[in-house]
Amino acid sequence: MTYTYLTTEALAERIHYEPTTIRNCLKDSVLFEGIHYIRPFGGRKILYLWENIERDMLSASVSDELAIPMASGEICRG
Repeated sequence: MTYTYLTTEALAERIHYEPTTIRNCLKDSVLFEGIHYIRPFGGRKILYLWENIERDMLSASVSDELAIPMASGEICRG
């Protein structure tokens, strides 16, 4: 599978959020390392994986039930 790698600014433009909101609120609470973003070559730079983010955004929006995101990237439906 090929991935589309996005910087924080590019992701913010696609989902219409501020880059600071992504960095301070979404990263590590909704967007998880290894699932939604990577740190190439072990560095400080973060690249977001668009396909995984889009998949999870769409799956969360079609669910009418209570959904609790798990650290593994799965969703617990309560």
